[in-house]
Amino acid sequence: MEQLDFSGLIKQTLLRYLERIGTDANVEAQAVFDDEHGRYSILNVGWQDEERIFGCPIYVEVREDKIWIQRDFTEPGIATQLLGLGVDEAQIVLGYRSLTIRRLIAEMKV
Repeated sequence: MEQLDFSGLIKQTLLRYLERIGTDANVEAQAVFDDEHGRYSILNVGWQDEERIFGCPIYVEVREDKIWIQRDFTEPGIATQLLGLGVDEAQIVLGYRSLTIRRLIAEMKV
């Protein structure tokens, strides 16, 4: 079986997300890609009135030959989009879920 380019698929997915959300005059959505360490994120940076905006709605890592989704505040979700690009479900770890919940989800699929 051919190994997928996880980094490329993640970057493609995050750039599509940026296209979908569009632009805001006060808050900039920034893609941050670290290929050397396998870390990929979206940051929201700016101001809303007198309130500082700085947040990370998406954070994904490639480690142990799997895609670890550590944070995902998107609809329908990064995992769903990656599945649609051919990533096998077994190669995706929902790191934002506790180990107990991940085990329960795995048991429900059996």
